[in-house]
Amino acid sequence: MINKTIKIWEDNSLESKEGVFEPTLETFILAGDKKRGAVLICPGGGYEYTSEREAEPIALQFNSAGFHAFVLDYSVAPNKHPQPLLDLSRAICIIRENADEWKVDFQNVAVCGFSAGGHLAASLGVHWEKPYLDVPGIEIGMNKPNALILSYPVITAGEFAHQGSFNNLLGAEPDVELLKEMSLETQVNEKLPPTFIWHTLEDISVPVENSLLFVQQMRKKKVPFEFHLYPKGPHGLSLATEETDNGQMGTYPHVATWMKLCIEWLEEVFK
Repeated sequence: MINKTIKIWEDNSLESKEGVFEPTLETFILAGDKKRGAVLICPGGGYEYTSEREAEPIALQFNSAGFHAFVLDYSVAPNKHPQPLLDLSRAICIIRENADEWKVDFQNVAVCGFSAGGHLAASLGVHWEKPYLDVPGIEIGMNKPNALILSYPVITAGEFAHQGSFNNLLGAEPDVELLKEMSLETQVNEKLPPTFIWHTLEDISVPVENSLLFVQQMRKKKVPFEFHLYPKGPHGLSLATEETDNGQMGTYPHVATWMKLCIEWLEEVFK
């Protein structure tokens, strides 16, 4: 396995834009000459930090299923939009730029996000063509994922918003139009990649309505999706297994089936 950490803006003026943080891409590249699909993981953390529980353990699960995996440690507060989205766009371009060397199937790159990382992943799904992403190091089109995997994602800035995520991403009093642009249920379009999405009904931090609103719009726009709603379990379960239990959440074997279902779905999408 190739396991290394790459500074994603090493040769670009956007590196450490606010002098507080250098976003990185950690690789979990399987050995061998076989070209494989890849999953780029965006951990959650309310745009305040990136959760270790939603990083390497997730990457290793995708590795065990035969996919290359990558973990993005993206910009968080005090950095604001669009820096996290620039980071993610650059990261997916890096993966594709190195597709031959790393034996990545160029046309099979998914982005998997958790909570606020799910908001970031979904933001790329709806905003990948935006002019503000057309900067050195990013090629519009090359930054578009082939699939999205959204785990209890932050989606809406409306009634069911996770306010902390939007405060960290946009500031306490964002422009009304910018807030609407980042309320992603209002931005779903036909170019959104196929999406796997799951949530728990008992999630009180990021209410299930976030996923439901996104699913409703995907249905209207005829975007292919698979949606799983589990009745039990709090926010932030990650794998919902003992491995990712922080000592407070517990384990939820039924919820843990999401990874198996996701892998089955991804194999079909990547065909």
